[in-house]
This record gives sequence, C-alpha cells and structure tokens, in this order.
Amino acid sequence: MIPTVMLAFAAPLSPSEYRAGAFSDARLDGWTPQVFNAETDYRLVERDRETVLEARCDNAASALVHTRRIDLRETPILRWRWRVEGFPDAADETTRAGDDFGARVYVVKRHRLLPWRTRAINYVWTARVPRGSDWANPYAAQARMVAMRSGPGAWHTEEVNVREDFLRFHGMDVDTIDGIAIMTDCDDTGGTAHALYGDIIFTAAP
Repeated sequence: MIPTVMLAFAAPLSPSEYRAGAFSDARLDGWTPQVFNAETDYRLVERDRETVLEARCDNAASALVHTRRIDLRETPILRWRWRVEGFPDAADETTRAGDDFGARVYVVKRHRLLPWRTRAINYVWTARVPRGSDWANPYAAQARMVAMRSGPGAWHTEEVNVREDFLRFHGMDVDTIDGIAIMTDCDDTGGTAHALYGDIIFTAAP
C-alpha cells in the first residue's frame, strides 16, 4: 500500500550537507514510526562491521518518517545505500494487489491547505519491474513510483536530484520538501520482506 505520510512543518534548512539518516552512528533520532497495517520491524544492526537499519516485514506495512523541511536550492542531491535480501511475492508491482516493495525511500512535498495536492516520489527496489521504469501509484496518483533497482543484488549506492525529479515527474519546480520516509511493506501480498538501509544524505549539487 502507499501511505499518506503525516508531516509537520518546520523552518527550512540550508546546510551544504544534511544527514537525514545517521544509521552508521547508531542513531535513529528524528525518525518516527507510522503504521498502516501492522508494523514492519525496524532496528539498528551490525552488518559487515557497520551499523545499518534493518527492516523485516511479515504481512505488514509501516514506515519510518523523518519530518524536516529540506532546502533543495542548497541540497538537491539525495544519496543513500540499500540492499534487499527478501522480496514480497508480487505478480505485478504496478497494481494494488502487488503494491509491496522490498525497500522504498521517498520524499514528500506537502500542500499546507489542500492535502490531496501533496506530491511524493517513491524510489523503490522492485522484484520484477525493470530498472528505470516509473508509474503512478495505484492507490494515490499523486505519488510517482521510480524503479531504482530490480531483482536480487548486493549493496548499492543511489544518487538522485530531487528537485529535478519533482520537475520531471510532477511538473513542479519546488524549493523545499517537507520530509523523507523509508518503508519495507508486504501487506498487499501477505508475504515477507527483508531489507537493509545505510546512511541517507542530502548534499549540494556538484
């Protein structure tokens, strides 16, 4: 399922680098759970001599949400590491029945007065949808799904320009976003999933 993430508003930030997820420092401060259909188990673990965030899902859908207004004029580049070790058993991940993913990292731009005009980009690691595909979420068309990886694999580092992606996928030139979230979910398929997330960082463009 696709969640409607509840985000509060805070003063914009303008750092040259902002670590939204400092998991390698064994820190989860600033991240809060949001449960939609039972809880995915998120916890800090040691893997390959590094602390990372582990997500284990069993017929559940919950996210970890980091509410912070990020200034995309200063730090439009989003970089993170991740790995999926077990995928939900989805026949078609572009449908409601298959809208489960081993790993998601997504960014949200809230509308203060009209919640239905909130926009999101879901960067997902799929089991079957080809890398580079994008589609409207079947539950909420205002959320765009972007397949960053497809099928089993080792650790990968991703880098996207969030400001450019909002223009590309939503036709919006946005100066700020209002938060970021992580989710490993498997409630639509009723199966299990297992993923690992490394640090999540916003940086200035090269």
